[in-house]
Amino acid sequence: MKNVQLFICIFIYLYITRLALAADIEVEIYADDSYPPYSYNEGGELKGIYTEILKKAFSRMKGYQVKINAVPWKRALSYIERGKGFAIYPPYHRAEDRPYMWPYSIPILDERVIVVCRAEVFSDSVRPVWPDDYYGLVIGQNAGFASGGDKFNQAVKDKKIIVNEANGNEKNIIMLGVGRSDCYINDRISILWQLKQLKKSGKYDEGGKHAALMEGVTISIEQGFLAFTAKSGANYPYMDDFILQFDTEIYAMRRSGELQKIIDDFIR
Repeated sequence: MKNVQLFICIFIYLYITRLALAADIEVEIYADDSYPPYSYNEGGELKGIYTEILKKAFSRMKGYQVKINAVPWKRALSYIERGKGFAIYPPYHRAEDRPYMWPYSIPILDERVIVVCRAEVFSDSVRPVWPDDYYGLVIGQNAGFASGGDKFNQAVKDKKIIVNEANGNEKNIIMLGVGRSDCYINDRISILWQLKQLKKSGKYDEGGKHAALMEGVTISIEQGFLAFTAKSGANYPYMDDFILQFDTEIYAMRRSGELQKIIDDFIR
């Protein structure tokens, strides 16, 4: 009799477990495949700061099996616009420019555009005002990017600041290190991550062959989000619950310091 009862209990447990697993909703999230260090493919593996944060958050959400699919950014946006995609990361908040994208999660992390300079640039001043305190300097910038702001652009036109453009973080940091530019403007985490890679590979000898670097003023701050398609209709009836659980997990990770640790592991 006891064996029969045990068998029934095991059967019921397995049946309930199977039902619970079967009830999990399969969700596909799209990610930018070439936005290092935030979201990128390397050797066929999706990596990045946002990716690590979101994977942890998704693993703790109940009732969902989340698959992340990394594709070119414009393609990911088109999926969201057509309602083919459920959600995408990590867009900035552009509700007016992208009416097809709504709602947004709580902010995941801040992306700060900063000035980083050779240490000697700050030997006589901390230079807290952008761009006025940087007049007369050569500023490195990624080719095709305009991240210095309107006043900076005007200062360049007025020849108060000289811009030295190069393709990508690596070339700009090396130019900064050998004195071909005085400062470089870009996203802070991207600069620190790239500098870490260069030091690890022996391409940047800070304080030796290359200049010691210091952070200057913050120029602007953007925030990255998990954003959802506004054309959900009846396709995603679970959207509200998904967003609530996701926001709760991101908030908990921020409060516990886990989110910051993920960032630190990438740049230190």
